[in-house]
Amino acid sequence: MKKNAILLILSIIFSGICHPASAQVTERERPKEWDNLVAGARFIDRFLPMKGNVLSSDTWGADGVVPRYIDNGIEDRIWSYWGGNIKKGEDGKYHLFVCGWLESSPKGHGEWSNSYVFNTVSDNPSGPFRLRNMIGKGHNPEVYQLRDGRYVLYVINGRYITDDVNGKWEYGKFEFNARDRRIIEGLSNLSFAQREDGSYIMVCRGGGIWISEDGLSEYNQITDQRVYPNVEERFEDPVIWRDHIQYHMIVNDWLGRIAFYLRSKNGVNWVVDPGEAYTPGIAVHEDGLIEDWFKFERLKVFQDDLERAIQANFAVIDTLKPQDKPFDNHSSKNISIPLNPGILPTILNEKPITAKTKSIRVKIHAEEGFDPQNDIEIASLRFGASEEVNYGRGCHVVNVENDGKDIIVTFDGKGNGITEDEFAPKLIGKYSDGKMLYGYARLPYVDYLEPILSARAPVFTKENNLWTGKIEVRNFGQISSGQAVLKIELTHNGKRVKIASISVPALKPYEKTELPLSVKLPEEETKYDMLMTIYSGKNILSTFLIRDYSF
Repeated sequence: MKKNAILLILSIIFSGICHPASAQVTERERPKEWDNLVAGARFIDRFLPMKGNVLSSDTWGADGVVPRYIDNGIEDRIWSYWGGNIKKGEDGKYHLFVCGWLESSPKGHGEWSNSYVFNTVSDNPSGPFRLRNMIGKGHNPEVYQLRDGRYVLYVINGRYITDDVNGKWEYGKFEFNARDRRIIEGLSNLSFAQREDGSYIMVCRGGGIWISEDGLSEYNQITDQRVYPNVEERFEDPVIWRDHIQYHMIVNDWLGRIAFYLRSKNGVNWVVDPGEAYTPGIAVHEDGLIEDWFKFERLKVFQDDLERAIQANFAVIDTLKPQDKPFDNHSSKNISIPLNPGILPTILNEKPITAKTKSIRVKIHAEEGFDPQNDIEIASLRFGASEEVNYGRGCHVVNVENDGKDIIVTFDGKGNGITEDEFAPKLIGKYSDGKMLYGYARLPYVDYLEPILSARAPVFTKENNLWTGKIEVRNFGQISSGQAVLKIELTHNGKRVKIASISVPALKPYEKTELPLSVKLPEEETKYDMLMTIYSGKNILSTFLIRDYSF
């Protein structure tokens, strides 16, 4: 099923749903098409059984979360914990940067706005984590590491920085430049991903995309609208990360208790995959016991050496937030759930894959704990565009050969579904034990580093009957751009009218230029909707729509 069709169905189903201000749960009806998804299609299929050694009923919590692994993540009777992600430090320890407030606080869960941020440590990524030191005030932390080795710890309305994960943290503020764009739902609940050159991409709560040249200097807004699914919802808690294939994002509809999964080639333009990213009920033990937490929020991921997500960390609470009172049996904690990281396929075809491609050769790489020559149910494999394999379609296996410890699988090219917009074809199948197998691959002929040209709003002054001025264009990509064209159009009497077409010179990464403008308006009006589009040949590099632009 194509992306636009998925979004249309979601929009129809979710439109018109009322959200009472006092409610904390709204049941979301799923699109009927999701009934046809196969194992491995949804992100939720990647969750594995929780790890823990201490199963105990001697702890706080509603009946649904007792007994549980009290050594998974972090919990105690003193603090209510929330949010946080993990980094492995130079000391060999796993550091979970988590926030919390005293469980005895008179406001109960409502004390969250007075959270403290802690550095907690463990010998393994699943926990138990123990408090090492209190860093300072802050909520919803996310830590990341700059190219120069320093750590940045984001909290709402600020950040801490240190060159020693166990050392002293210095508080400060980020600088943000909206670049004439509307900031969507404010700058809170930010999430960050490092790009190949050490720069950082950030998504804010409202779904706007921002870029900083080094992760600490000014963040610049690139998009003029949210990148989330086009459905009615209450979105928050976005988390973004990049692996060796692509960018990933998950955003939570907290009112509906359902999250959505998105993918991107460059972190700016996103596609939405069908199916739930996560819902309550994912905290399962190996024996089938479920820790039935009422809400899962503030997802963060821990990544392996290839930057694949191998563990999810959640803030969880056992009841409605207003029902968590001081000195009661309710509270919140951070839990760890392992993720299936996926296997490592490489496409061997050198020529572009189209609907006419007769065969596709894919190498599946061996790695520690995985022997593709013995651990795969070969007949189960399907390969192609996600829109095909997620629904059980795609290419079938016609041949397999060994290549050292790896295998090379030849697929019949029929039904691959790969178009010129494809950037990460998908493999779905089963391991020999019947469990789900999946993996993404890059296309060898696709350029994954591209210029990202972005314009600001033009500035005009009037001279006689002409409006003259200038407009800034900047390259936020990691490689130099070629020559491009900027077209400016106004909406006039319900129609679009082109008022300017300007050549944009080649720009180095992060370089900007100011271009002169001279335009004549269709007629004297106060406000127009202005659309700016930057082209490279026939390819659209970016658009920027300004509502009610005043001359």
